[in-house]
Amino acid sequence: MSDPSPLPTETLNRPLPLKRGKPLPNRIAKASMSEQLGDPGGAPSDRLVQLYRRWARSGAGLLLSGNVMVDPTALGEAANVVVEDGRHLPMLRRWAEAAQSEGAQLWMQINHPGRQSPKALSKQPVAPSAVGIKGGGQFAVPRALTPAEIQGIIERFGRTAAVAREAGFSGVQLHGAHGYLISQFLSPRANLREDEWGGDAARRRRFLLEVIRSVRRQAGADFPLGLKLNSADFQRGGFTEEECQAVLASLEAEGVDLVELSGGTYEQATMFSGRDVKESTRRREAYFVEFAERARGRTPLPLMVTGGFRSAAGMADAVASGAVDLVGLARPMALEPDLPARLLAGASAASTVERRKIGLKLLDAVAENYWYVHQIQRMADGLEPDPRRGNWASVVTGLYLTVTGSRPRRSASSAAA
Repeated sequence: MSDPSPLPTETLNRPLPLKRGKPLPNRIAKASMSEQLGDPGGAPSDRLVQLYRRWARSGAGLLLSGNVMVDPTALGEAANVVVEDGRHLPMLRRWAEAAQSEGAQLWMQINHPGRQSPKALSKQPVAPSAVGIKGGGQFAVPRALTPAEIQGIIERFGRTAAVAREAGFSGVQLHGAHGYLISQFLSPRANLREDEWGGDAARRRRFLLEVIRSVRRQAGADFPLGLKLNSADFQRGGFTEEECQAVLASLEAEGVDLVELSGGTYEQATMFSGRDVKESTRRREAYFVEFAERARGRTPLPLMVTGGFRSAAGMADAVASGAVDLVGLARPMALEPDLPARLLAGASAASTVERRKIGLKLLDAVAENYWYVHQIQRMADGLEPDPRRGNWASVVTGLYLTVTGSRPRRSASSAAA
């Protein structure tokens, strides 16, 4: 008689060993959401510390921060935290200590927006090539980076990782997905260069590999390093699944410890909805789980997938099947900050909140995003989330911040990072 299958709680409570650093306490991670709770100088604010003190009690074994930018002249959203040297070390240490006070690990997600820096924040963004974002009226056409500027940004990633380590973060995650700068270098739509930084898939990968090497050189070979990577851009002529497989095959030798698989860009925002995935994948909850299964043949590294998970059974099935090693939760934890603890203790699923649609696609998208913004804002103020919030207040807030790029007085935008 065969052994019975393990209960979801048994599967999800198992620690996850990593090649570098301490094992993760369990198989649930708070995935990255861009908090925009930096102060005017780019340091973490008291409200950001408060927010992560709340998530420290969530039960998640890994907390991934929102976007931390490596260059103060290149912001993705108003009020991003910026780390380019040690000037903010006292507040960074407070952030790390608060988030890790209950046993979770906090990894800093480090990023450069490239061409995805809104006009309100950057009149002249930079990118691999002078290729604008299709349908992205809020973004200016970028200027192509010079080789010297590329080398400078590579060094910035390494310095930011070194400061994260000094501040007490348990690791860093490079954001190589969703159309940000690393993703732009990988994409044949965005990278039209014909020099050593583009022209074929191998040269388009070079920027990512050099960033990894810079982090290893400056932060240390024993410091945990993760990568968020698109499985594909889901655009004609964009970064493909075959190219992603080739990137995955190179990562173990480069010293990467954890890969989070995602997909889409701001031109095709699959990461927010999973709208292009098959119905069979929707039934299994996770948007990118079937790609993770195919990726197993190209990398032995631990894999994480975020997006779509709602039930303990679905999460445990993804882990037990070998498709993923770690389950990421983003928006559910903006509404239920204790969700991982409840799932690990035997709860069956996240709560379901029914919200009426406005009926216009653009306004519904804005309302969806900034409704979750409001929940994060409340936690940053020491309050609990409010699922009764309506749509129109979220629309007004979202459109104002998008058009003006203003730094909110008491709050922040939280688009999925």
